[in-house]
Amino acid sequence: MSSVSSKELGKSPTISVVIPILNEEDNLDQLQQRLVASLNKCGVTFEIIYVDDGSEDQSFEILKEFSSQDNRVRVISFSRNFGHQIALTAGIDAAAGNAVVTMDGDLQHPPELIEELLESWREGFKIVYTVRTATKNISRFKKITSSLFYLLLNRLSDTKVEPNTSDFRLLDRKVVDVFKEIRERHRFFRGLVFWVGFNRQAVSFIADERHAGKKQYSFAKMALFALDGIVSFSNVPLLISIYLGCTVSIFSFALALYFVYLRIAEGAFVSGVASVLVSLHFLCGIILIFIGVVGLYISRMYSEVKQRPLYVVSEKIGWEKTEKRA
Repeated sequence: MSSVSSKELGKSPTISVVIPILNEEDNLDQLQQRLVASLNKCGVTFEIIYVDDGSEDQSFEILKEFSSQDNRVRVISFSRNFGHQIALTAGIDAAAGNAVVTMDGDLQHPPELIEELLESWREGFKIVYTVRTATKNISRFKKITSSLFYLLLNRLSDTKVEPNTSDFRLLDRKVVDVFKEIRERHRFFRGLVFWVGFNRQAVSFIADERHAGKKQYSFAKMALFALDGIVSFSNVPLLISIYLGCTVSIFSFALALYFVYLRIAEGAFVSGVASVLVSLHFLCGIILIFIGVVGLYISRMYSEVKQRPLYVVSEKIGWEKTEKRA
């Protein structure tokens, strides 16, 4: 059983490690062992905050056991699945450390890299983010779609996001306090990390394969995640609709003038049911697409003005030990 003294528990830990968990029962034992070993090697006081995002397996029971064995482990359990980015938010909200490390629970983010993140932080960098130079056994399709996403995001947004960044990062307490003030419901942390500013440094790593279990992000979820990133940091899609609408209108007006000229100057009668139908279908398609774009932005505004809580916690474990001993 691992533990720390009551004197240490009364102090804020040097770092807090925040890990969202969703159906990771087969990964948790190795994750906990490697994580604690790595943090002990760093020689810092720490807390580990697991956020159970509505797991349907035995993940929560395993996490409760971790907390009972190690008083540095805290667990937040959601009432339902709220999503990976919101789980990160809950962990950051609860973190007490002078720095906060966020990482995934599938062991693709090696806990041993935390020592290097801490070294950069001690050098004065407020944000230390990681960049995947490679991912073991990743499909070519995912490589291509990932590259296209970052290319499109950086073309459309004023906030430039370095390609292949991950959710494995270290944030200084000053940055954490800024993040705690951001209460957006549709959030894209990889973009927010660059939006907040501060001096930052990148650390490269090779992502391992998922240790066990199924990947949590399907293609549909990845597409929605990408859409969140683009909509959260760019209004260019709305501008495109304006520019395209103006272009089509000018072209239609010029074409109408040309037809009038043919009728008056040459007495020609221009007919063409097929061309009219094609034009109508084209315009209707464009209109429907951009009605959807506008609707997407409006729906984001609607979800924000409702002012519902970002997440609902069903149970918190581990903090009572700190309160009793502090």
